[in-house]
Amino acid sequence: MGTRILIADDQPLMRAGLRGCLAGAPGIDVVGEACNGYEAVELARRLRPDVVLMDVRMPGLDGVAATRQLTAPGADGGPVARVLMLTTFNLDEYIVAGLRAGASGFLLKDASAEELVRAIRIVAAGDARSPKIRVPCWTTCWPQWSTSPSASRC
Repeated sequence: MGTRILIADDQPLMRAGLRGCLAGAPGIDVVGEACNGYEAVELARRLRPDVVLMDVRMPGLDGVAATRQLTAPGADGGPVARVLMLTTFNLDEYIVAGLRAGASGFLLKDASAEELVRAIRIVAAGDARSPKIRVPCWTTCWPQWSTSPSASRC
């Protein structure tokens, strides 16, 4: 079985686009979609994905608050899932809030499909917070973590 993914975004077109990007990626299986933070938390607890792709800004329970719930120790002592935050907005406060809430990574929505798949694999492997990560949009807060030529566009 591949890496199980839950997509959480309030925009149906964005969810469909993410699903389409991941459809051809070997070893990645989209197991569900949520349109807000409340639904993301409920589905993640039920479906037990390896990684949740979480939009930062959603109505109701936002992505940061939902991430905090999913990364808190659960009944088994571990988090419900790892979270890769996604956003259109390249704002330091979103990056810092997401990482403080327990997100394993942060990626802008203008990333390529290859960057998205790579980031998912890094997060799923548990390597996201190590110095070897090269997810370009983390460079805003931690420039020493990226040597990617595309990092300057963040």
